[in-house]
Amino acid sequence: MTLIKSISGIRGTIGGRTGDTLNPLDIVKFTTAFATFIKGKKIVVGRDGRISGQMVRDVVCGTLVGMGYDVIDIGYATTPTTELAVRWHEADGGIIITASHNPRQWNALKLLNSEGEFLTAADGAEVLHIAEAEDFDYAEVDHLGRVIIDDTCDQRHVDAVLQLQLADVEAIRQRKFRVCADTINSVGGRILPRLFDALGVSFEILNGECTGDFAHNPEPLEKNLGDIMQKMKNGGFDLGIVVDPDVDRLAFICEDGTMFGEEYTLVSVADYVLNEANSSSSNLHSSLNTVSNLSSTRALRDVTEKYGGKYTAAAVGEVNVTTKMKEVGAIIGGEGNGGVIYPESHYGRDALVGITLFLSSLAKKGCTVSELRKTFPDYQIAKNRIDLTPETDVDAILEKVKEMFAADPNASVNDIDGVKIDFPKSWVHLRKSNTEPIIRVYSEALTMHEADELGKRLMQVVYDMQ
Repeated sequence: MTLIKSISGIRGTIGGRTGDTLNPLDIVKFTTAFATFIKGKKIVVGRDGRISGQMVRDVVCGTLVGMGYDVIDIGYATTPTTELAVRWHEADGGIIITASHNPRQWNALKLLNSEGEFLTAADGAEVLHIAEAEDFDYAEVDHLGRVIIDDTCDQRHVDAVLQLQLADVEAIRQRKFRVCADTINSVGGRILPRLFDALGVSFEILNGECTGDFAHNPEPLEKNLGDIMQKMKNGGFDLGIVVDPDVDRLAFICEDGTMFGEEYTLVSVADYVLNEANSSSSNLHSSLNTVSNLSSTRALRDVTEKYGGKYTAAAVGEVNVTTKMKEVGAIIGGEGNGGVIYPESHYGRDALVGITLFLSSLAKKGCTVSELRKTFPDYQIAKNRIDLTPETDVDAILEKVKEMFAADPNASVNDIDGVKIDFPKSWVHLRKSNTEPIIRVYSEALTMHEADELGKRLMQVVYDMQ
């Protein structure tokens, strides 16, 4: 399995030959490059529950100490907890040891700046350049760093979420919700019970032991969630909650065992935030603007415009979304993969924020989860791919697609990330992969059949060009 190096960090599978996978040598080199780039004195390190996490943590922390850094080791921690901890400790940066939704054999290093946010593309490219050059200076013996353990961050995270202006804790407590949560044998099983207890929510946790031995594929998609969906169908719960191993993605399941729709996590939370901000009694930020990436559902645009706000699309990637959110002063944003970014908390996807705002909305509306879902525009997204040969000029193909639809009066073309073509009642987005010779084809329409047909029509256009 090839080690994947990108502006957001490195990731790969554990074990195998040097140079082919994520191994201690690569971890040392990349950690050293990041520390060289940061030019600081203190870095926060947190990790999810993966089997390889302790090994990677030991290498990362040892390397940082060798660079003269003090390491704030917060141990098992969600990605948003680590992001917040960088700010709490006024650190110069952070390293999150997590491969997010990838299977158990994967791990990765994700890099944060002093704001607890992911590096920009330019900064990430500079770290890669430093790593390739391998021109490193380590600390003299009298100037080595030290490791400082902080085990308070989970509770600080929960406390911070409860302090959010729109976290209606009293309304949630009065509803006496009962939830079932699948925390996929990672850090969600440690922090979500704290959140539920603080909110007065009774709960049952599936796969709650933080072993890293994932009970199923950890990506929170319907095909992987048979156990919790059946649990919900059996009755007794108001809401099903699913997080990924580092707890920045969030999916809901209705009380009848049907999927709420991962795309609609952000839509539902945004609807609540926009409604509250639009009310005369609110003293929230006056902006009603929202942002999501180009491959996310159009429903967010519809909901935003309902309240008189402006929706803006960003290139795919969390840092692109947060950058655009700052540009337009968005009150909320995120990604259709269940990632909620709420600036009052921080500029990062945070499932704890999403859960609390969703429960606040549900409590104040006094409805069931399935009833809430019916209040939103209903779109369906189809996901396809075009396999290409390594020598294919993908950029040239996408440019031809753009030119083909530029003159179409019924189409609007956006080329900030691949090519997205908006039609009155549908859209299709073609985007090249950064790691393999394929074009990802996402399409959305009012029915899955229409969405799939639109995607396949564009796929045929590409095939005809070759």
